[in-house]
Amino acid sequence: MTTVRRAVLTLPGAPLGPDNPLPALGLLDGTAAPAVDERDRAGLPRDMARQLGHAPLRTVLPTRVRDGYGRARAPLALDTIVIENERLRVTVLPGLGGRVHSLFHKPTGRELLYRNPVFQPAAFALNGAWFSGGIEWNIGARGHTTLSCAPLHAAVVPAPDGGELLRLWEWEPLRDLPFQVDLWLPADAEHLRVGIRIRNPHERPVPTYWWSNTAVPEDRRVLAPAEQAWHFGYERSLRRVPVPGGPDGADRTYPRRATHAADYFYEVPDGRRRWIAALGEDGTGLVQTSTDALRGRKLFLWGSGRGGRRWQEWLTEPGTPGYAEIQAGLARTQLEHVTLEAGTQLSWMEVYGPLSAEAETVHGTDWAAATGAVEDALARALPRERVEADHERWRERAADTEPGAVLANGSGWGALEVLRGGYELPGTPFPAEHLGEEQRPWVHLLRTGALPAAEAAADGELGRTPVSDAWRDMLETAPADPATEYHLGIAQWAAGDLAQAVRSWERGLKNASVRWPLLYCLAAADREGGHPERAAERYEEAFDAQYGGDPLVTAALGREAVTALLSAGRTGRARAVLDRLPEEARARGAFRFLEARLLLDEGRRGEARAVFDAGFEVADLREGAEVLGEVWARITDEPLPDAYEFRMRPH
Repeated sequence: MTTVRRAVLTLPGAPLGPDNPLPALGLLDGTAAPAVDERDRAGLPRDMARQLGHAPLRTVLPTRVRDGYGRARAPLALDTIVIENERLRVTVLPGLGGRVHSLFHKPTGRELLYRNPVFQPAAFALNGAWFSGGIEWNIGARGHTTLSCAPLHAAVVPAPDGGELLRLWEWEPLRDLPFQVDLWLPADAEHLRVGIRIRNPHERPVPTYWWSNTAVPEDRRVLAPAEQAWHFGYERSLRRVPVPGGPDGADRTYPRRATHAADYFYEVPDGRRRWIAALGEDGTGLVQTSTDALRGRKLFLWGSGRGGRRWQEWLTEPGTPGYAEIQAGLARTQLEHVTLEAGTQLSWMEVYGPLSAEAETVHGTDWAAATGAVEDALARALPRERVEADHERWRERAADTEPGAVLANGSGWGALEVLRGGYELPGTPFPAEHLGEEQRPWVHLLRTGALPAAEAAADGELGRTPVSDAWRDMLETAPADPATEYHLGIAQWAAGDLAQAVRSWERGLKNASVRWPLLYCLAAADREGGHPERAAERYEEAFDAQYGGDPLVTAALGREAVTALLSAGRTGRARAVLDRLPEEARARGAFRFLEARLLLDEGRRGEARAVFDAGFEVADLREGAEVLGEVWARITDEPLPDAYEFRMRPH
């Protein structure tokens, strides 16, 4: 029989730490939807051209940025849920986005995934913290989900075969959609079934995104049933390339043979079975397949360049082999969003497990023969019709079944939305018992039409703001105190009504006893509006207004203020802010880097070089960041040291 049980996994890890206390009014560097050149659009399939750039994010509201982690690791105990039968053992991290940490094939004693031996957050998610390894479930918008390091609800549910499955579910905040991921391992199976459903309970269509990302050892050959792919690299150009050949004719189905990091979105012909596999030199490895709703397949590789190798080291511990990612999504590429119509739902089934094909053919030069051998092996191990039948069985017998034993709890935001909207969502309950302190002010608004009088904390940190149309309407009719004006401005900003947001914050500022949250928002609006000098003044004013309060807020405001003052050319005032920060904050890598930038602007090039020579690590450096190299180039003509080489674009 299949068992589902709780366990604990202890790894060397860096704690997540607290979220950034400032509202996320912008996008983190590198997360904006890339603009596709009009020349690249020529010849695109019609549906692809229509979906490219559809409904891009302006902010990651209502979420907060997760950047409170560091680089120091110590033994860290992580709650897990283990699903196991005689053939397969699946280890899930419910507190970290429901990540499948391990897929262990017991008959051969092989781990089928790339399993990171450490937990090291890095700034890859849309809202910051993310970690490498395993299978992740990305929903919301292009990129790693805001739920990458967030807890999901988890419970045991009766499976279609009479056993048990594990259900994970949550309310996705960016698109305001509930979803579920059902992990089902039949008693005699060596392939994990994953039933996934996204529901739109609203009276409007919603742009929707889903990509399942699986990390695999990079010493594999990646195969998919396609002869063409869409290449998208860090230079941000989209072009069609042959498979297995890359842009320069090299075989990119072997991740180690690439020089630069890139995405390869496979053009799987209509009617072909959807699958992707990563097989080793002996022809064995992992296969992923699905029902046809999950149409896209992708290979992401880091390449052999200095930047790609440095990132691989950054995400784990020295000596760990590298990885690539095989992925599956709702559209051809991750530059697209599909539309989920009002009151509808979308479901599909994915399958993950071992596969063995004839090694000489898999690694031969005949691509059609290689993919044919994998497809034949998959048909023997897991016929397409069986996956489709299992999807129907799951939909009919399990998808709406109410959960049984609760194994983990997610957030209370879904419960707040169900309380507000009265939604009926069979199988994914969001009961009032899930409501917590974060939701308390919003329950009060819902019931009384006003936020509670003491909503502002003593240090002025006002908490998360729900930003959907319904909450914005309630805030617009609520009594206009400074806290309400602050939250109303946040909701208006999220909706793209920037002028109204500024007016709300300016009204709130007139009577605010705690001024820094409103000053911070107005500074961000000035920056967005192309007024860097006024933005710098307001960031500095916000820092001064809060100084002496919560050290976490002081550090966050100080970082924003110093960065803005440097950009505005106000070196002396940037120095004054940086020197007032607590020593503990100034010792962090991000502030050591600001110190180097400031020294350089002060004309103290040798001292700036000394900061680099002494060494620092910016824990929340964004994927593909080039700023370290840019500052280094202002200091010296010498090559950038490997420790600071995170650039991903071809130079």
